[in-house]
Amino acid sequence: MWDEACALMERAARMQRRFFQPAAGSSPSPGWEPPIDVFETDRTLEIIAALPGVEPKDLKIEVDGNEVVIRGLRQLPPITRNTAIHRLEIPHGRFERRIRLSIPAFAIAQFELERGCLMLRLAKHP
Repeated sequence: MWDEACALMERAARMQRRFFQPAAGSSPSPGWEPPIDVFETDRTLEIIAALPGVEPKDLKIEVDGNEVVIRGLRQLPPITRNTAIHRLEIPHGRFERRIRLSIPAFAIAQFELERGCLMLRLAKHP
């Protein structure tokens, strides 16, 4: 049982490393996708996206048909200038996350960046 648990943990770690692989070079295409949580109530859809270190000015939220698109840029922190980087695991560069929704009509009701997370509320239309 211990071997199975260790194997599962290693597999999860590999998937996380692949998921958060930073963008190569300065390509304008997205280099990573932020992880999200989605919750639904009778009237709203709540989306939480993990966006550590993303400034509001570098964030764009759009509705594209039946998808919500979260895109932006996470800059390297200023401390990285003139320093030796020993490890860089938090993704940086351009990101984009498309969330396909099953509800036919919705509108962005509210959003805010709070403690490194985007809190997005979508209002359902009857």
